[in-house]
Amino acid sequence: MKALESFVQMLIDLMMWFVNLLPAVLSDPFQYAFMQRALLTSLVVGVICGVLSCYIVLKRWALLGDAVSHAVLPGVAIAYLLGLPFSVGAFVSGALTSLGIGALERNTRIKSDSAMGLMFTGAFALGVVIISRIASSTHLMHILFGNVLGVRMEALTWTVLAGAVTLFFAFRYYKEFLLFSFDPTHASAIGMNTAAIHYGLMLLLTLTIVASLETVGIILVVAMLIIPGSTANMLVNSLPRMIAISVAVGAISSALGLYLSFLLNVASGGTIVLVAFALFVPAMVFGPNGLLFRRRRSVRL
Repeated sequence: MKALESFVQMLIDLMMWFVNLLPAVLSDPFQYAFMQRALLTSLVVGVICGVLSCYIVLKRWALLGDAVSHAVLPGVAIAYLLGLPFSVGAFVSGALTSLGIGALERNTRIKSDSAMGLMFTGAFALGVVIISRIASSTHLMHILFGNVLGVRMEALTWTVLAGAVTLFFAFRYYKEFLLFSFDPTHASAIGMNTAAIHYGLMLLLTLTIVASLETVGIILVVAMLIIPGSTANMLVNSLPRMIAISVAVGAISSALGLYLSFLLNVASGGTIVLVAFALFVPAMVFGPNGLLFRRRRSVRL
């Protein structure tokens, strides 16, 4: 753990070298140690959410992201009881919920949307009940809406580790995820284990949500898993470029949202999501796949 913390501190030092190149009005808020930890956490979350967001948008898994993000709550509560890091309990709970959704889909007559609704409402309700007995409302608010300005080095280390694992598998199995996202039938026909790819993508989604807990919280992480990919989808038709733009949107909205939240003294998680949405709106209106382009094309036809 000490080695990982030393590596994270090295990342902070490298990040601050670039930050200090900016004008003082932009760099001054990040001279505080807590702001440096918050900025690195936000950037890591923005990048991994940007990558996974593309697959979620293409697979139409927005409800799945919502389901898993809510289902991690009982794991967080149990981890609090046992004195474990929140991320450990959240990942176990989210992974079990993801597997449970898949099991319901494959072994019962329940459809995917109903399976997601059943699992996430049951898990979320269990988490609320447990937290109501063991923690104050302040703890619940931090879990639900994030508290990136209070991120400690230990939590930042877990976030960086989860982000590294997510990015490694996302790019290691890029071709498999690409084919599975666009044509799962063809992927199965050529011998790919689509069930393993399906569950692997769900576990990566769970890991991304766990990494985002400290930044935007359980509720707002769904927005960060949808908005960057949706923005990129309005601009390009190629998955590699879509991922690049989505990562840029995630990173920019995270950094700018954190800066504005400090400047305006407002909630950091909500500000990050609002900045991401502000980037989505012009892409939706003026982008090559946006409203104006589609209207012009329909007029020409």
